Amino acid sequence: MRIRIVVASLATALTGALAIPAAATAAPADPDRIIGGSTVSSAPWAAAVFSNGSFTCSGTIISANFVLTARHCISGSMSVRVGSVNRSSGGVTRSVSSTSVRSDLALMRLSSPVSTSYMPLSSAYPPVGSTNSIYGWGMTCYSGCGASTVLKTATVRVTTTNARDAYGGRAIGSTRINGNAWRGDSGGPQVYNGAQVGVASTANGTSAQYYGSVAYNRAWIQSVAGV
Repeated sequence: MRIRIVVASLATALTGALAIPAAATAAPADPDRIIGGSTVSSAPWAAAVFSNGSFTCSGTIISANFVLTARHCISGSMSVRVGSVNRSSGGVTRSVSSTSVRSDLALMRLSSPVSTSYMPLSSAYPPVGSTNSIYGWGMTCYSGCGASTVLKTATVRVTTTNARDAYGGRAIGSTRINGNAWRGDSGGPQVYNGAQVGVASTANGTSAQYYGSVAYNRAWIQSVAGV
């Protein structure tokens, strides 16, 4: 089942977080916070993504002017809070002036630059069998939960680097080790050896998640964001 993370808002139970994987390309669905895993004490590169003022997705700030998230998260007037593990306080907030998309990735240009530690991007696929980390503010249970206030993380094991994201782009498939992605984690990063390798696109909430490949989209990211 597809867990596209196109979360509508908290008011609508985060409709639009992680899309649930399916064989066909369906419209993005909504995921919850990371189920399992643990909370994060510091993540200066973290970006909480808001649509029309409501929390929608997770993301990363990759340069002074750009946040990377999932395409299915983009709807209405977008804004972000960056540099805080708490999606409702701390850090700085910026409105989004424009958006570029490819596969299930989106680059949001900020209205003004921010200064923090940016998330490095990988130009290579993580090895199949490797242990990766995922991050997000998604739901912490399958139903009846809101989005996590504090950023969470979990470890996963890569099963393939040739899967498909919610829009048919190349994706990294992984299975849980101590947690898995769910609604609200959409757009959040998968990290290997300190660099982002994927952008949360779909998941089934119990065992598997699929992250749009950064390496596959690396030239496009460079052309738009300059990093």
